[in-house]
Amino acid sequence: MNADELKRHIVAFDGVTTVDNLGDTFFTYDPDRDLPQDRWLPFATVVTGDNYDTVSDLTRRGAYRLNIGVTKATYVRLLGAPPLDRDEQGLLKAGTDWTTTDVVRPHPFYANQYWLCVVNPGTRTAALVRELLDEAYAFAVRKHTNQRARKDS
Repeated sequence: MNADELKRHIVAFDGVTTVDNLGDTFFTYDPDRDLPQDRWLPFATVVTGDNYDTVSDLTRRGAYRLNIGVTKATYVRLLGAPPLDRDEQGLLKAGTDWTTTDVVRPHPFYANQYWLCVVNPGTRTAALVRELLDEAYAFAVRKHTNQRARKDS
């Protein structure tokens, strides 16, 4: 699946709002489109270039990276404990090749917050990517609902 197909899949979820910046797309759950900017956190992103980091070498290779925020339980089930040590540039030391395609990996900077990534998801990861996006969306809905309930009480 290409980046545009993946974006269409994600925006098909009810209540999803997107922000595009420099060709990259950030997806959040905001059904009323009224979240204050400081509460606007994406549950997934599609990054198509090296605007934020260069570890996946996206621009040169014409690739894209899907980033997904999942629950701790899912992250640990798939990848074990997230890396915590960082190199001098802030990159998490995960012992992985960040350019490899169609493999679920820790996010190079946000794995310690239970974010995963896949460069150019393909046949090996398609089913898992859909499952992870479903979970990330449901988690975002749950957090939003809980935040609204606290605000209204």
